[in-house]
Amino acid sequence: MMIRTFFVPLLAIAGMAMAAYTVVQGAKPPIPQPPVIQPPRSPYATFVAGAGLIEASSQNIGVGSPVGALVTKVFVTPGRAILVGSPLFQLEDSPQRAELSVREAAAAVAEQKVARLRSGTRPEQIPPAEARVALAEADLSDMRAQLAKFEQVTDPRAVSADDLSRRRFAVQAAEARFRAAQADLRLLEAGTWAPDIAVAESEAAQARAAVEQARIELKRRLVVSPVEGRVLQVNIREGEFAPAGATLQPLMMVGTVSPLHVRTDIDEHEAWRVKPGAPATAFVKGNKDITFPLRFVRFEPYVLPKRSLTGDSQERVDTRVLQAIYAFEPGELPVFVGQQVDVYIDDSPAAPASEAAPAAADDATTPRS
Repeated sequence: MMIRTFFVPLLAIAGMAMAAYTVVQGAKPPIPQPPVIQPPRSPYATFVAGAGLIEASSQNIGVGSPVGALVTKVFVTPGRAILVGSPLFQLEDSPQRAELSVREAAAAVAEQKVARLRSGTRPEQIPPAEARVALAEADLSDMRAQLAKFEQVTDPRAVSADDLSRRRFAVQAAEARFRAAQADLRLLEAGTWAPDIAVAESEAAQARAAVEQARIELKRRLVVSPVEGRVLQVNIREGEFAPAGATLQPLMMVGTVSPLHVRTDIDEHEAWRVKPGAPATAFVKGNKDITFPLRFVRFEPYVLPKRSLTGDSQERVDTRVLQAIYAFEPGELPVFVGQQVDVYIDDSPAAPASEAAPAAADDATTPRS
């Protein structure tokens, strides 16, 4: 009776008090926790913010292979400085070298044929031809003399008609041989015929073109840099097969890194606020103290769906963005191609605006850190 009378009501009162305390404590607003990394603060009174991605000023160039072949040599490593035409990697070229040797030999034969025709008839060829003409003339005289003797015989029983016909045919054959010998002599004395030289020259030109074609095929086996800058990625090794055409991952990536560009995505709802030539500042993610000024280069004049996501919970994948390109000199800044930065663009009325944006960024403002 004592427990039922006093203990149970006290227990109920204690539970209600605990519940009331819990409700009161839960209704208090949570104490905001300081961020792990302090976010950057815009240096402008009014601004447009965008997410920037550092890229080479030549854009990131994915180098491929013109033909599918085995890689025999890789000449560069990531980060290496390169010039226009610097070799990047070598493809198997033994068949092309052999083909070039064959075509060079054929071209040499064609050139020698042209030289031979242009030189005309050799002087040593004339005396033998004259001798053949004299021999044919002597043979003709002999055949004619024998025919004359047979025709002088008046008795038809002494010479048959068949013998007389054979003698006449022999004279005609001798005459033909004599005329052929004379024609051969005149041909040698006339020298080379101009159309023959023209045909030989055309054959020589065709052979030279075949040699040039073989050289081009051989040259295609050496992949070189199209720009001056640095090697950003190397995804091919010696002994691997380099497929021709576009691949999911480029065999190599190169680009011009002085200056660098920042491709900034600006929400289409705020794109109208951005003025060409307006000052802009970039902050490196993870360290708000590393900042550098940007110089406006150009707008990409096509608003496209946003593809570079920053991880913001309010970010929508169906957002379309205007891409603005800014330039800066990296100097000693700890930034790399492909790195994301926060970009703030001045939107104040006093911000300069220039309709003619510069096309290059070679004279970008020197950065500060």
